Amino acid sequence: MITLYDCATAPSPRRARIFLAEKGVAHATVAVDLRSGEQLGEAYRQINPQCTVPALRTEGGLVLTDNPGIAAYLEAQFPEPPLLGTTPEEKAEIASWNWRMEFEGLLAVAEALRNSAPAMANRALPGAVNYPQIPELAQRGLARVEQFFLLLNDRLAGRDFVATERFSVADITAVVAVDFARVVKQKPGEQHPHLLRWRAAMAQRPSMAL
Repeated sequence: MITLYDCATAPSPRRARIFLAEKGVAHATVAVDLRSGEQLGEAYRQINPQCTVPALRTEGGLVLTDNPGIAAYLEAQFPEPPLLGTTPEEKAEIASWNWRMEFEGLLAVAEALRNSAPAMANRALPGAVNYPQIPELAQRGLARVEQFFLLLNDRLAGRDFVATERFSVADITAVVAVDFARVVKQKPGEQHPHLLRWRAAMAQRPSMAL
């Protein structure tokens, strides 16, 4: 059976959980306690030397250690419903918007959080290597989050989904980014009506409760 190495409180594994749920893929879950630093321990390093979650072990024993790889595998193995697009145009548009949701959304929040939270001193970047915090990057991250909300609100004017005319991985990444922003006390407001409408619609999907 497929196994997901997960952490219920972290945004990156949530992306994989939602993707699996939307595909309806049965899988085992192994919890990794990031708060205690379990991801840096020798046992987990044997599974994923990058010391990050999520990681997904396929039925064949391959271990995938990032969301793009996990999504590519699951889409190929379980093509319905398609979350990465079906036509060349859809695939390109979804890939482009998914990257923007990650770079301009998720990474902006992470920049603000990891460079300011006392618990993340010397953990400004995820992974096996320690990096010191840079307080100026925390301020830049907050400014980027504000800009991300504006971008997403503008994109969703008159649209039901972020990328194409159907639900895709870009919506998954966007939802996780918007929700993750709460950890740095940022959330959409009345100035983002299209974003709020879309997020309310996304909340109707059972996968989003994960």
